[in-house]
Amino acid sequence: MKKANRPNQLRIVSLAPSATSILCAIGAKEYLVGVTKWCADVASVNGLPKLGDCWHMDSVDEILELKPSLVIGSVPYKQETLAKLLEHPLSFLATNPRTLADIENDIRMLGRIVGRVARGELLIRKMRKEFAAIAKKSCTLKNKLRVYGEAWPNPRISSPPWVAEIVNISGGKMVLPPGQKVSEEQVASARPDVIVLAWAATGDKAKPQKSYQVAAWKDLPAVRNKQVYVVRDELLNTPGPPLVAGARQLFRILKTL
Repeated sequence: MKKANRPNQLRIVSLAPSATSILCAIGAKEYLVGVTKWCADVASVNGLPKLGDCWHMDSVDEILELKPSLVIGSVPYKQETLAKLLEHPLSFLATNPRTLADIENDIRMLGRIVGRVARGELLIRKMRKEFAAIAKKSCTLKNKLRVYGEAWPNPRISSPPWVAEIVNISGGKMVLPPGQKVSEEQVASARPDVIVLAWAATGDKAKPQKSYQVAAWKDLPAVRNKQVYVVRDELLNTPGPPLVAGARQLFRILKTL
């Protein structure tokens, strides 16, 4: 990334919901001049122009009209879009966290960029405290249930790596490698007790019935016992503060079983 401008000159367009949530949480919303329409908490950025993302961006003109000094995106991104952006005098930052530790590093990095280092560290401590409280409660659960988290149904893609950590915090255990294409046969062999659907960019519109209709899954404990649940996409797929709410919801699901 090119050297960022001083905070008082910053005009940030955030094409990554995680970056938007982090910046708002550390008190740096004032630097945002545009955000992606996929933001987890739309109310927090009401009034700001809503844009696409690094993959679904037909034209860079709507970004350039906002005169940003910094555009924040995430991997994957279209190289053609990035090349067009970098023809102009702005910086581009692409985040690509895999783990909760990576997410903390992103919080620190954004805190430095906007001059909110202390607020960034405070957010990290707050998230750790919340996760620790959930983990303490989950230790009381009788069984560590086997969980298959799904981020997309066709092709089937398991939930991102940080979700495996969130599942563990919440009292479960992910049964397939996270963030990878998986087959229906792999899921069947893993025999999950619980299936959690958090399909990207669908909110809470994932369809449990589709899981119940998979022929290869008819003998799965999760399917046989009707334990397929929907968690809002943003609460598990946004690598930032929304993960705390996602962990709470997962714990509520697991503690009832």
